[in-house]
Order: sequence, then C-alpha cells, then structure tokens
Amino acid sequence: MGFRLKRLKRTYDRKPIAAHLYVTDRCNLDCFYCTEFDNSVPHPSLENLRQWIRKIHELGCIRLGIQGGEPLLHPDIVEIVRYSKSLGLRTSLSTNGFKLTSELVAGFESAGLDSLQISVDRMTPIPSTRKSLKTIIPKLELLNGSKLRYNITGVLFNETIQEAQDVLDYGLSNGIPTHVRVVHAGPTGAFAVDTGEKEALEAVIDFQAQAKQQGAKVHSSHNLLAYEKALLNGEAVDWTCLAGYKYFFVTAKGKFWLCSMQRQPNIDIMEVTPELLQSYFYEKDCQDGCGVYCVVSESLFNHHPGQFLLREVRANLKTQMARLSAQRTLTG
Repeated sequence: MGFRLKRLKRTYDRKPIAAHLYVTDRCNLDCFYCTEFDNSVPHPSLENLRQWIRKIHELGCIRLGIQGGEPLLHPDIVEIVRYSKSLGLRTSLSTNGFKLTSELVAGFESAGLDSLQISVDRMTPIPSTRKSLKTIIPKLELLNGSKLRYNITGVLFNETIQEAQDVLDYGLSNGIPTHVRVVHAGPTGAFAVDTGEKEALEAVIDFQAQAKQQGAKVHSSHNLLAYEKALLNGEAVDWTCLAGYKYFFVTAKGKFWLCSMQRQPNIDIMEVTPELLQSYFYEKDCQDGCGVYCVVSESLFNHHPGQFLLREVRANLKTQMARLSAQRTLTG
C-alpha cells in the first residue's frame, strides 16, 4: 500500500517513475517474434550496470524492470538485484525460466526481488516459440514455498492462441497471476509472426476480462485489457505516450531509448538530464496502435489517473457483488 501511495503521488511531478534495464542482450532461446536479443555481444560488466542503475535512481525512478535477452544468463544477476534494492528501487525481473535454479530462487529472496515474471506462450514448444509451460513446470515447482511473488505472462499470436488459453487455465486454476497479451510489431513496424484472426484474439482478451471480473488472478489491469480490445478493433484511445519522460529504457550498452520499439535518441544514459526527459512529454507519432504495454499502462494511468482508478474500482465492485451473489446462492 505504501508503494502504491508513493506511485500515485509521483504521478503529479515531473520526474520519471520507471525504467527498464537490459542487463544482457544474450538469450538461450530464439523466439521468432522477439526483437530484443543479440548473442554476438558480451554481457555488460557489473561495474557498468551499477553505474547505470545509480543514474536511473538519481533521475528519480522508483521502479526498475530487469530485462534481456535472458537476464538469468548474466553471472552477477543476483548482485544486480541486490544493488538495485539497496537504492530503494522496486525491482522486477523478466525471464523465460529455463535457467532458474533453487540457488537463484534463494538468491533472489535474499536480495529482495519484488517480483519475477515468467514468460510462457504455450503448453508445448513450437519453432516460433519454445517458451512452453510443459518445459518449465519443474522450474515453477522451485517457487513452491518461496517468498518470491511471481506471475506468468505470454504473447498472443496465431500459433499460440489455442494453447495460450491452456496456459491461462493452468495459471489461474493454480492461483498464479497470469496474463497473455497481443503480439506487437517490431521497430520497423512489421510483425515477425502471423498475428492471427481478430475474433480469436479478441475472445482470449474477453476471457481474461471476464475471469478478472469474477475474481481470477489475471495479471493485467481492466484498463489495459480494454486498451488491447480497442487496439484490435482499431478504436481511438485518449492518451499521451510518456515514453522517455515517465518511462524509459536503458540498453545493455548503456544507451538511453524512449522504449524498446523507438530506439532513440540512443545516447549514453550518463548524459541524460531531467530536462531531456521532460522534453519527451508529448503525444508521439507512433503511439496509435502501440503494443509496448508497460509504457502504455503507465501512460494511461498518468494521463487520466482518476479515470483509470475509477474503471478499476467499478470493475472490482462488480467482482465483489458477483462473489456475494454466489455465496448467497450456496447458502440459499
């Protein structure tokens, strides 16, 4: 609750709230839709990463998302988390889970990692994505009894639609916060995979919205689910992209990007000033149809915080009413 209040207060200032830091470009998988890995380059040093994290903190961020590539490939990943937490940053980490071990779980617990996001697209692997639940169930079992908060997330496109539903069913039935989101285009605006039929994609989004309203642990806000549906239907959404201002990305080479798709201005993070960040507070030409959901979510909240919260409160009230109705039926 304390962090949520802090985040709400920070909505009204001119400092950034969150950053994503790529701690490596290297990855052990090769998902067709991914544009964020390069196995030809070495990991950045722990010294450089600490320097960049300090800079992110000094600029005003209160949240840090540790990304890759595959972050677990970095030999100092636990120390990276520990250092981030020592600065007071709320720290999350995204992984495909393949390299997760009991030692890493214990290390992350000790370091104070706030949340672990595990990417799973299907029940079984296929050439376009090997991020399958069947493969990593033993890794999820390492988290049983752990203090770590974790969630399952997937990418929704033609080849994952049917089994993405199975992933949702598995996660939600086991009380694991889970969501799948519609694939987005790469930096060139082209899709690396067949996105699938709109009706099928929409059905999975509708399922998540309804399941969340019924109390299931769908790891997405009602606002973002509504945004995805509007995206599929080509509907306009009133928002201002805050990439580069309230939310920015730092590459494994220490370069500052607006986001993972807008890889500019590509300058050294150590040269970034508050004034530069504030200069990116404007509607972007690329924001229509944007699928960089972390940035979209933060932007939706900051653009109309009252409207954002009201949608969540209304939906949560419907959830509570549905639960009460079900209890009355059972005790009828």
